[in-house]
Parts: sequence; C-alpha cells; structure tokens
Amino acid sequence: MHGYILSNHCKEMLVERNIKGNWVEETVTDPQKKENQEDDTVHYFKRISEYENRVLHVVVNSYKSPKIIVTAFFDRKAGRSL
Repeated sequence: MHGYILSNHCKEMLVERNIKGNWVEETVTDPQKKENQEDDTVHYFKRISEYENRVLHVVVNSYKSPKIIVTAFFDRKAGRSL
C-alpha cells in the first residue's frame, strides 16, 4: 500500500484473524465510514462481501509519515452504523 506501512502488531493480527491485505487496502482507500479520533488515529470501516459481509475496522496513525496501520479487526458493533 502506497503511503502506508503495517505495524508488527497489525501483521500478526492479519494472520491470526485471517484478514487479507487487499481488504485492508480497500478499507483504507475506499471506506464506507471514516472517523477521526482525538488520539490522532483515523478509523476506517468497510463491509467485506467476501467475508460474510462483516465490517472490517482498520486503525491508522495518520500523523506519522508514512502512515502506520496499527491494527485491523472485524467489528461486530460497527455493522449497525453502516
């Protein structure tokens, strides 16, 4: 992903949670919802049709250069707001 790097934690979570890298990229580049948080992170949300239409939640530290993808997970609660 151009302009982003994955944290070590995120790399581990992608494997552990069976999350494909292209899903993370799609979520960050074309989110259905985006939230800026007070802790300088940006939260991106997108339904993944290939994964039972569950919502992928990607957290990015956008104030670093390059931007750091901190973690990614399927968020059951976020599905209600999309």
